[in-house]
Amino acid sequence: MPHQTCRACGTSASGTVLADRPDGTVVRHGEAVAKAHAPDTEAAAHRARLAVAAHPRLAGILLPPLPVTAPELHGRPVSAWPYGSPVDPENPDAAPWEEAAALLARLHSVPPRKLPGLPAMRGPAKAARAVARMAAAGPHPAAGPVRAAWRRLPAWARDEAPWTGEGALCHGDVHLGQLVRHPAAGGPWLLIDVDDLGLGDPAWDLARPAAWYAAGLLAPEVWDRFLGAYRAAGGPAVPDDGDPWPRLDVPARALTVQTAALAVAKCTTGKRDLDDVELSVVDACARIATLPPELGAGAAS
Repeated sequence: MPHQTCRACGTSASGTVLADRPDGTVVRHGEAVAKAHAPDTEAAAHRARLAVAAHPRLAGILLPPLPVTAPELHGRPVSAWPYGSPVDPENPDAAPWEEAAALLARLHSVPPRKLPGLPAMRGPAKAARAVARMAAAGPHPAAGPVRAAWRRLPAWARDEAPWTGEGALCHGDVHLGQLVRHPAAGGPWLLIDVDDLGLGDPAWDLARPAAWYAAGLLAPEVWDRFLGAYRAAGGPAVPDDGDPWPRLDVPARALTVQTAALAVAKCTTGKRDLDDVELSVVDACARIATLPPELGAGAAS
């Protein structure tokens, strides 16, 4: 992406690369951020997601896009956004779990009928891609339990069938890296990255912290804060009280498999051993793989 005058956001500030991955390159230009999306991004769905992010009903929930001077660059769709300050990875105690939960509750409560043309939420597709990436990386001893856990999931969670439940507007790839403050100096937290936004099971957006909690990677008190804030804000993905796991079980298992598959793929490619966190999610897959199929299909564990 050029550093003279950015064709995406129209600024002439020198660029700072914030991320450079096959699924997206993100460059900061002053107070704007330009993103070159994946080359295989579906154009109509991409435009629909940007329209949702700019919709007045999503104000205060999603960071709105900026106008772009060139919506495509070298065959890749380009979008531009205001710069926001991210979560500080060096200060985990200040992580905005409650704020993230409240934003998700508000997102899930937006009536989908008010947003015509919504594509499907891409969470299951990302999980399927992670498993395919693991397979393409080559053999690894940890791949077996990950594949076995994957086979225990219902077809919709493997992106082999559509979600048939009552759909909600979902983010599709929720983690703390998807939150920024805007304005950057003390503004409210907002959700970013709409590449996977769409209609689907809202429980998927709670699945990553749920999976971390189930694998022992997220402290119970943090999980309780997150879940409690989501419920207090009226989030529809789980019941107002009682056991949330009948709703969270399948998405949490799918995110466990996705995380483990990516870990195994990276270790295979990098010719290194799994670290302790990666071993934890692979071990969780091994436990999932021992469950009867009827549990793997979505009942609470």
